[in-house]
Amino acid sequence: MKVKDVPQDLKYYEGTHVRDVNYAVDDEGKYQAVLSDGWAPKTEALELALEEDVDKEERSRMKLQTQTDFKGFELALEHRPAAHCENGTISSLLRYHGIDLSEPMIFGLASGLFFTHITFIKMGGLPVTSFRTFPGVLFKRITKLLGIKTKTRRFFSPEKAMQALDHLLLEKKTPVGCVVGMYDLPYVPAEYRFRFNGHNICVIGKDEETGDYCVLDSNVTQKETISRDDLAVVRFPAGGVYPLMGQMYWIKSVPEQLPDLKPLILKAIHKTCWYMTSQPKFIKYVGANGILYLSKRIRNWETMMGKRKALLNLAQVVRMLEEIGTGGAGFRFMYGAFLQEAADVTGINELNDYCHRITEIGDLWRDFAYKASRIIKKREKDQYTYNDLGDLLQIIGEKEHALFQDLDRTVKSYM
Repeated sequence: MKVKDVPQDLKYYEGTHVRDVNYAVDDEGKYQAVLSDGWAPKTEALELALEEDVDKEERSRMKLQTQTDFKGFELALEHRPAAHCENGTISSLLRYHGIDLSEPMIFGLASGLFFTHITFIKMGGLPVTSFRTFPGVLFKRITKLLGIKTKTRRFFSPEKAMQALDHLLLEKKTPVGCVVGMYDLPYVPAEYRFRFNGHNICVIGKDEETGDYCVLDSNVTQKETISRDDLAVVRFPAGGVYPLMGQMYWIKSVPEQLPDLKPLILKAIHKTCWYMTSQPKFIKYVGANGILYLSKRIRNWETMMGKRKALLNLAQVVRMLEEIGTGGAGFRFMYGAFLQEAADVTGINELNDYCHRITEIGDLWRDFAYKASRIIKKREKDQYTYNDLGDLLQIIGEKEHALFQDLDRTVKSYM
């Protein structure tokens, strides 16, 4: 995707600070992070999901919080939008401790790229399709690689969870990452609130007079303010698949000197390649196998589950591909940006070739989302079928398998 092609289809973001970040290539072939106001295909997938929403009445009463001036204690940490919330929160925590790594480098070092299509695990009653590793894994992996000591805690009591947060923030003077539920976040448009208990924010300040907190949320363009009551609610959300129990995490200490990045980059790339290509064919749900498995299943969705349920499944895949903060094309563009930066850091120019290859694959994923949206909206012009989507997914799966096998051979020659 070119910078000039980053979509700006403003709709539900109007009047809010929420924006997407897409990774796109400029005229010189360099990746840049570009703000986007949204993309029509993912909006159409969202609208179909909203039609089925059991919380319509409750959602209709939701009010969007307007920004207020924050006047309390605040750690000296600038806000940077990011494509994905966990990457962005990790970046904030690292920067506070003097470690400034780009979002793609964090994602790549943590071997975040993956694919799963798991039919026996449901989210919102629909099979889980994911384009990255499990939530929480990125923080553990990147800090372990860099020799950083961390701590993660959960709680049974919201009050104790808030007290522990205050202790770290006000007494230890350290920023804290919190995993929260999306559904009750007051500064997010109602249309984008759903019962997903895996959003990450970084808490950096508190006004002790009002009880408000200052937070960095990668999905918005500036620092946000959230009340104590609202923060307690999103840390202990009422619904959703995964009970958060006030989960929070922070950095305890960093080494005096970071390890050399080159061997870490090669090790991380090898691990990603292993995740994507190592499974035998009978393990069909993950890696490149998972893409091919989805390619086979999607052709029969209408027969297996009926037209309406097939559309809902399709919308779910598009939302996970494009809406859940991916940087575009299910993190494939972000991984391309990582490979490009890795080539500069390691001096291995061949990595630029793989950057171009995964960029082309990312464009195919975007094409998949576009064609899926035509099916969702039942467009008579340029109408596509589930077989068309299956054919495209087969091409993508085969290309990803070949790319990661070739990439693995290349990095092994330097290890």
